[in-house]
Amino acid sequence: MLKRFYFQFFLLFLAFAVFYNNDYKIIIAGIAIFIVGMAFMEEGFKLFSGGVLEKALQVSTDTLPKAIGTGFVATAIMQSSTLVSIIIISFLSAELITLSGAIGVIFGSNIGSTTTAWIVSSFGVKIDIAIYAMPMIIFGAALKFSKSKSYQGIGKIMLGLGFIFLGIAYIKDGFEVLQKTIDMSKFAVEGYLGALVYVLLGVVATVVMQSSAATITLIITALATNQIVYINALELVIGANVGTTITAVLAALSSNSNGKRVAFAHFIIKVITAFIAILFLYQLSDFTTYLAIKIGIDSDDYAMQLALFHTIFNVIGVILVAPFTSRLVKYLETLFIEVNIYALKPLYLDNVVINVPDAAIESIKKEIIHLYNSAVEAISHSMFLHRHEFIKSADIKSVVKNSKININSDVNEFYTNKIKSLYGEIIHYATLSQEKMNEEDQNRVYDLKLASREIVEAVKNMRDLQKNIYYYSKSRNSYVKDEYNNLRVYIAKTIDTIERLKEHDDELDVMSTIELLRESTKTLDSIKNSRIDTLIRENKIDSKMATSLINDSSFAYGVIQNLIQAATILWIKDVNIRTLGAQDEYK
Repeated sequence: MLKRFYFQFFLLFLAFAVFYNNDYKIIIAGIAIFIVGMAFMEEGFKLFSGGVLEKALQVSTDTLPKAIGTGFVATAIMQSSTLVSIIIISFLSAELITLSGAIGVIFGSNIGSTTTAWIVSSFGVKIDIAIYAMPMIIFGAALKFSKSKSYQGIGKIMLGLGFIFLGIAYIKDGFEVLQKTIDMSKFAVEGYLGALVYVLLGVVATVVMQSSAATITLIITALATNQIVYINALELVIGANVGTTITAVLAALSSNSNGKRVAFAHFIIKVITAFIAILFLYQLSDFTTYLAIKIGIDSDDYAMQLALFHTIFNVIGVILVAPFTSRLVKYLETLFIEVNIYALKPLYLDNVVINVPDAAIESIKKEIIHLYNSAVEAISHSMFLHRHEFIKSADIKSVVKNSKININSDVNEFYTNKIKSLYGEIIHYATLSQEKMNEEDQNRVYDLKLASREIVEAVKNMRDLQKNIYYYSKSRNSYVKDEYNNLRVYIAKTIDTIERLKEHDDELDVMSTIELLRESTKTLDSIKNSRIDTLIRENKIDSKMATSLINDSSFAYGVIQNLIQAATILWIKDVNIRTLGAQDEYK
């Protein structure tokens, strides 16, 4: 019951805090403005980069050092470890990067997130930062209404920075006014009890605000105005460091197994880092003070020392955990195991991925391949064959001839109960994903939707064919039995050829194989003319058999063409279905 109304309780608490004390109102308004600024920054970088950020993350994670460097640079520039984490979960869910590469980016992002503390402690609490906020908000608002997405992105980034600066100024002013009436430093708690209390407080604050940057800004501002003591501020920062993983964990709840693994890895890394920082809190504090003096930070500049401490314990955490990345990957691969890959539930259609075009396209493609594999299994069974029997077989004709008609498979039931639902999920997801894509990406998704429809049509054609395959494959008339075996052979050879071409790296070779396959299946049309006519004239089959064979050869031809068309879209790079002359079929 409480869970249903927690947000309402939070709003009531917020209203009480705002109206109870005017100083609290200024601080809370500052936090709200800061969070709005962070949201604008994230949206701005997405628009401005135009997918460059996603592509950079994708190509820069093949080794652990590169992944760490990429994570650091991306987070330092964007000032949002949450955005980087969500993109990484998206890419891993779509299998665009490895789990090891994703963990490397998380390592780098942990260090990159410390730049927020340096910026706030260097400028936010030492100068009137609100002066710089106003021009950014003015020009940001103007650019936001531009027709160019790049200008809109720059406008949102400027708006974000302006609101962040304005938020910091409000928080600082609020604490300075509050200092005259309340001395919050009196609530300082020493020892490891204090560490536990303030670490938990840091976690809760970050979870509530959904932004470790906002929490750290609040901590530094409170420390600079002497509202909290230095050691408690360090403990709060450790808590904020752990609390930031909650956003990634929540984002991964609707993700697939890989998305859950990287979110759990993020949590493990942060918890280990926090444990080390708490265990050696006083030693790290002393080391920070020593190092601060060495690099020119004043002994009484606790805000800058806090930023240095934040960097030190995150770097130490990476140094201690990074050598065990391979072991961590092996452990994570034992978690969140998918049960039954052919359950025909979406495996790749994550809501996390849907707003990242490259990852969304790859997810849709992988889901359609999942649909294809499941459909091919059903088609094979409906011909009373197992895929492993004829795929890569040197003599498919013999496999078909010697097969036993005893596989219990109802392709109509499979289509009704499984294929239709997964196809619907793919179309729904693909349509939503196109909303934030450019024209080129939208066209690629359109082609993929056509591929999924070809697969569904193949199953529907097979549904019409299965009954007569079963009936005539047991017929005493060897001629009609041979003709239906031929239909099975053609479909099996098509599936086999498609499986073989998946392994080809030469795109021209793949395209030529596809064309040869198209040509070879045209002989099915000749069955309707000369071959069947010959069988009728020689009284080898009766009129009922002839009619069934004419109709069923058409269904078989449809199955083959559907599979070829889907394979062309899925396994020939940058192919566009409209260039293959298929557009007219869908008008």
